[in-house]
Amino acid sequence: MHLVTYTDGGARGNPGPAGIGVVIYKLKSGKPDGDLELVEKWGKYIGETTNNQAEYKALLAAIERAHKLGAEFLDCFLDSELVVRQLNREYKVRDAGLAPFFVKVWNETTHFKKVRFLHIPREKNKEADQLVNEAIDKAV
Repeated sequence: MHLVTYTDGGARGNPGPAGIGVVIYKLKSGKPDGDLELVEKWGKYIGETTNNQAEYKALLAAIERAHKLGAEFLDCFLDSELVVRQLNREYKVRDAGLAPFFVKVWNETTHFKKVRFLHIPREKNKEADQLVNEAIDKAV
C-alpha cells in the first residue's frame, strides 16, 4: 500500500502554544500520479514547543500512523524546507533540540520499503495548516 501524508506543525510564538496537523491519503492506482483517497485527518494540541519541533512531531505522528495502517511506500509532503532538507541529508541538524526528532523519524522510516520527503509551498498544505490552527484555538 502506498500512502501520502501532508503534515504541518506550528507554534504561536517560538516557543509557544503549538499544534500539529496530519492528513493521510491512499494512492488508489499505485502510480505516483494516481488518484488519492482520504484515509484520515486530525489536528492535535501538543503544548509549548518551537515551530521546527512541531513540524517534526507532526511528521513523526504521520509516519507512525502510516506504519500502523500497513503502508509499504510513503510520500511525506511538508512545507518546512528545513525539515525536508535535513531528512534528505542536504542540511545537517545543528539544533540540539531537533536532533532527537530527526533520529526518531529516521528510525521509523526503516518500517517502509521507500519513504520520500518532499517540500511543498505553504499554499499547497492548507488543510494540514488549518488543522494545526484549529487544535491550538481549541486549547488556548
